[in-house]
Amino acid sequence: MKLFKRTRTFVKEISHHLKEKEYKEATQKLKRLFVGMRFTDGILYKVLIYTLLISLGYIYLYPVLYMITNSFMSVDDIINVAVKWIPTSFNWQNYQLVWDAIQYPLALKDAFILAIVPAVSATVSSAIIGYGFARFNFPLKKVLFVLMIMTFIIPPQITMLPTFRMYSQYNLLGSLRAFVYPAILGQGLNGAIFILIFYQFFRMIPKSLEESAQLDGASHFKIFTKIALPLAIPSIIIVFLFSLVWYYNETYLSGLFLRGSDLLTLPLRISQYINNYTSIYPEGSMARELMQAVKLAGNMLTLLPLLIIYFFTQRYFVESIDRTGITGE
Repeated sequence: MKLFKRTRTFVKEISHHLKEKEYKEATQKLKRLFVGMRFTDGILYKVLIYTLLISLGYIYLYPVLYMITNSFMSVDDIINVAVKWIPTSFNWQNYQLVWDAIQYPLALKDAFILAIVPAVSATVSSAIIGYGFARFNFPLKKVLFVLMIMTFIIPPQITMLPTFRMYSQYNLLGSLRAFVYPAILGQGLNGAIFILIFYQFFRMIPKSLEESAQLDGASHFKIFTKIALPLAIPSIIIVFLFSLVWYYNETYLSGLFLRGSDLLTLPLRISQYINNYTSIYPEGSMARELMQAVKLAGNMLTLLPLLIIYFFTQRYFVESIDRTGITGE
């Protein structure tokens, strides 16, 4: 009898122990499933990341989707409160009006001239200046470096009037030189950012490479062109693409310095066309309602070249960002 009781007690203890072990194993499995081994491989972390990415993607894509759908709407669709996203019929006339009014192929060519020439100048000058700050010691280096940073911190509205008067004295207004000359001197649009990109990149290049080249009799210019620049191709791509986009989208300085010139950026040319057209008609007229869709069509025609450029260069752009993390000495 005692043996039977002991056996039954032993069996209960074993079953209880097995239940606790199964409970712990199940808990650990759920923990690994939801939290993961390092939290970053769990479901909760992935749900949080995907929710954040979808939210940010919606914030950025919503204006683009709104422009695309509304740019195809007719006047009836615009004034119809029942039509929100999908137009009753795709109205290509909005794009045709903008295309013909601004002579889009010619306007696009002028816009790329205004963007590419200063962008190339800014890339070259920023590489030279960034390399000089990174590799050479000279008098007042820190002072000049601070002044260079200040050119980005100070708002352009403060320097607008003296810059305009200086350009007027040197006969630069209404000419592409108003953008090219500052870019050559390292003071183009957001030039300080580009100099800092090259400065930080050249500082990460091991000095042993330059020292070896100097022992072989290479000059500083040859070291810069044969060693530093080939290694800086990721920074060159980043700087050029950013500079191209900023010059392409520039309207404030273009409207100020290129006034009276045939060369205008594409956003500024479309804005002038819309303003000239709507100023003829009274507020609330059907013509003004139509221009809302035409304006969105013009914005899409402005954005389309940049989307095409990004589509073909995104791989190089991402690779350039990844390759900038070079370990130096």
